Amino acid sequence: MPMTKRTDLLVVGAGAAGLLSAGYAARRGLSVLVLERMERSGRKLMITGKGRCNLTNNCDRDAFLAAVRRNGKFLYSAASAFSPQDVMALLESLGVPLKTERGGRVFPVSDRSVDVVDALVSFAKRSGARIERGRAERLLLKGGRVVGVATDEGANYKAGGVLLATGGKSYPLTGSTGDGYRLAEQAGHTVMPLRPSLIPIVTAEDWCRETMGLSLKNARLKVFQSGKKKPVFDELGEMLFTHFGVSGPLVLSASAHMEKRLEQYRLVIDLKPALSSEQLDARVLRDFEKYRNRDFANALGDLLPRALIPVVAGLTGVESRVHQVTKEQRRRLVELIKALPLTPKSFRPLEEAVITSGGVNTGEIDPGTMQSKLAKGLYFAGEIIDVDAYTGGYNLQIAFSTGYLAAQSVELGE
Repeated sequence: MPMTKRTDLLVVGAGAAGLLSAGYAARRGLSVLVLERMERSGRKLMITGKGRCNLTNNCDRDAFLAAVRRNGKFLYSAASAFSPQDVMALLESLGVPLKTERGGRVFPVSDRSVDVVDALVSFAKRSGARIERGRAERLLLKGGRVVGVATDEGANYKAGGVLLATGGKSYPLTGSTGDGYRLAEQAGHTVMPLRPSLIPIVTAEDWCRETMGLSLKNARLKVFQSGKKKPVFDELGEMLFTHFGVSGPLVLSASAHMEKRLEQYRLVIDLKPALSSEQLDARVLRDFEKYRNRDFANALGDLLPRALIPVVAGLTGVESRVHQVTKEQRRRLVELIKALPLTPKSFRPLEEAVITSGGVNTGEIDPGTMQSKLAKGLYFAGEIIDVDAYTGGYNLQIAFSTGYLAAQSVELGE
């Protein structure tokens, strides 16, 4: 006979959404059990923000919803119920001092993701929730209602409500393997097509491999789409060259704006965004006068990172000494520094994406409670839902807001 445990609310997944919802549901007096397949809770939280945990964005509700790129209206009730300021107040009450950085990004003062994870685990447990290790294999259904889950080891968990907070399908080593989608489909839900979002980009240019490891701290990246004069993305920040192409915060942000076929887009990097083309030309003239007897490539050290010098020099096609460079060749150099082109070829695999775009159809979830419209007793929170946002702490805020609303909405077990 399979072992059976009973609880009011069974939370599947001990990530951001699952831990927060478990804590708030337990505070309501519900018996809460969190089922987590990994040995340690919050594994994906540990790697967010390069290990610093960009946990939310210090903005108001409307600004948050504007940053949600898919189905933002669905989150109106959740965002109203639990705001970025509510997240910040909770974490600070749990002993995690916070700071706000560029673009409203919120981090722990310690710059340690583990502090956020430990605080959320402590919040859930101190509120009365229990966390057990196990993998949900299938939902237990009775008369069209979800009444629990069965694990892959044969244990049955009976519950008045089941909250799926399993995350997406990116970074599977952290436990986000897409289990929740399979469980949702068992209850009759539609899973919208999954695609990577906030993802590094593979480029057609071979020279990226030659500059592998080079990080640009203050570059401007623009993304242009065929048929449009204005860029679909234009931001200043940090990016990284890799053996396959480009990555880093700017590139991850840009990828979320590239929703059509990649051959419709081109990337342009401004290596000197603080200078206009005229100012840069004057700067080049000064450097050329200073190094007039050197070979062209040897005169670019004051302008460019060492790894980019042979790339830019090669693209200009200039092989002469500096004093022989023509005005047209100098103009070409300025153009390349202000608009270094890259051709996107593909995204990296979904497993490497920060966020999974797609998921459980929002039309099948009650936005006021996060409860399934198809199966009573089934709730959703976080990345499993077909909502995602741009980078900057917004995606974790989605997890927190939907997790809170589900916790406040779930009914007492039968």
